[in-house]
Amino acid sequence: MKRTHHCAQLTKTDLGTTVSLSGWVDSVRDHGGINFIDLRDRKGITQIKFDPQDDANLGARAAHLKPESVVNIIGTVVVRPEGTVNAALPTGEIEINATGLEILNASETPPFPLDDAGGDKVNEDLRLTYRYLDLRRPKMTKNLQVRHKATKSIRDYFDSQEFIEVETPALFKSTPEGAREYLVPSRIHPGEFYALSQSPQQYKQILMVAGVEKYFQIARCFRDEDLRADRQMEFTQVDVEASFVSREDIYALFEGMLTKLWKDVLGTDIQTPIQRMTYTDAMNRFGVDKPDLRFGLELMDFTELFKTSSFKVFSGTATSGGAVKAINAKGLADITQGELKNMEEAAKSLGAKGLAFIKIEGGEWKSPIVKFFSDAEKTELTAKLNVEDGDIIFFAAAEWERSCAILGRMRLDAAQLLVKRGKLAIRHDDWKFLWVIDFPLMSYDEERGAFAATHHPFTSPVPEDIALLDSDPKKVRGQHYDLVLNGMELGGGSIRIHQPALQKKVFEDVLKIPTDVVESRFGYMLKAFTFGAPPHGGIAFGLDRMVALLCGTTSIRDVIAFPKTQKGQDLMAQSPTPVTAKQLKELHIQTVIPPES
Repeated sequence: MKRTHHCAQLTKTDLGTTVSLSGWVDSVRDHGGINFIDLRDRKGITQIKFDPQDDANLGARAAHLKPESVVNIIGTVVVRPEGTVNAALPTGEIEINATGLEILNASETPPFPLDDAGGDKVNEDLRLTYRYLDLRRPKMTKNLQVRHKATKSIRDYFDSQEFIEVETPALFKSTPEGAREYLVPSRIHPGEFYALSQSPQQYKQILMVAGVEKYFQIARCFRDEDLRADRQMEFTQVDVEASFVSREDIYALFEGMLTKLWKDVLGTDIQTPIQRMTYTDAMNRFGVDKPDLRFGLELMDFTELFKTSSFKVFSGTATSGGAVKAINAKGLADITQGELKNMEEAAKSLGAKGLAFIKIEGGEWKSPIVKFFSDAEKTELTAKLNVEDGDIIFFAAAEWERSCAILGRMRLDAAQLLVKRGKLAIRHDDWKFLWVIDFPLMSYDEERGAFAATHHPFTSPVPEDIALLDSDPKKVRGQHYDLVLNGMELGGGSIRIHQPALQKKVFEDVLKIPTDVVESRFGYMLKAFTFGAPPHGGIAFGLDRMVALLCGTTSIRDVIAFPKTQKGQDLMAQSPTPVTAKQLKELHIQTVIPPES
């Protein structure tokens, strides 16, 4: 090794010791002819002193060092002069009086600053193009360390609970009823394809049939989806399955994991047992099945109130089976026209025809629709929404689910505007965990004219609802649960169907998947279930999302070493790229490039 210590190790207890340090030049400073460099490695920074009175040649060489050059330093640990101690550094009481310098690799001038303040201002595409430089920034280095620590904590926890880590194949079979897959052509079997595994779902259920009983895996998964801040085309799941368990067992198991994880990584105690909320309550109160509980602004239902209203938009919706809902964005009556327009566009993107609102300013209700409201309607709105001067009320009138979703989005947008104005505080480390439970097992797909699984088709119905599969599938509750933290879904799972007859019924009778398709895609699984499949259930957590929250960032790209851009590109390695005709011929495939629009 070219070093005796890391850059954050040396203290006053090492005074007089001759040491060898290796790392990157963080900065170079000239103080009256004496040159100082801050030497950095992944552990921290140590100040190096080059005094020309000790060695003029060495001092001259140090003066010409460029930041980010890789060097080896030999020298003696000495105390810093009085008045120069840096209390912000673990090594701030000492410096190295250099006696040797080896330049291991000189660096060109980096394309952007590698400190956190400067790097955060840089366009993300530039950071991703030079990802190897971006990862040198202290914040990014820390993020990778947090990810490592989190992964180790999780592995240690499941090992302590007697789970076995089992790797499952990345090359699976195509099951296109889920998210869009990445297909991999087979050279050996012309015209046939593998699919990169979207999750180990079927394999982990097969492991339960195999008698493993307690399985986990830090699993790589792949989905060909449009990307965003919390979604990547390749991502990592904490994947878990266990036999002979109930939903209560899963809740307790994962609350134990989260308790250990938050303590190991942040030194923080989280509150358990974690609050539970039904899907219906979450939608009614927050307009979304992954509610952020760090602030109020809850939705209120006014369907009954407006059934006889003079405002026909509301009364028509209320009497035709829809829902009329409202929220009070307290203190946001000073919203600008531009901000209001942005919220209206967001509402329209969710199916609203417009955005109905009422401002309360100077004791007056201001809105084009307020003339249709009776005194009784105003009184009930005031009482239920706690309306005060300076507030603004937003409304949604549509079928129940859409009405909830529109106001759920308005709630989030209003909260951000209030935070911007300093009227609402939302801390990233205010940990509000939530189990969302009692999801509907099925939702009706209008395009297909058939039911679709809300979670996935292997989710077991609540036992007392199984009879409704024949008469009213929409009323069947699934044994499905999601864990939500601060408005982000960390993971979800369910108790699975383990009886072959019930699984076949869900596939064919409810989801209307043709028998031959069921046999082609799931026949091996149904066959396995005939050989003594135990009751089982599990869950999968998004490791990237969990680490992002632990690091206090909103983008999972900040906690993945080499992420893709929102266009699915690796700008550093410049992929994807075309391949040669010879490669395509070996795989028995041709490409058809669509014409430019």
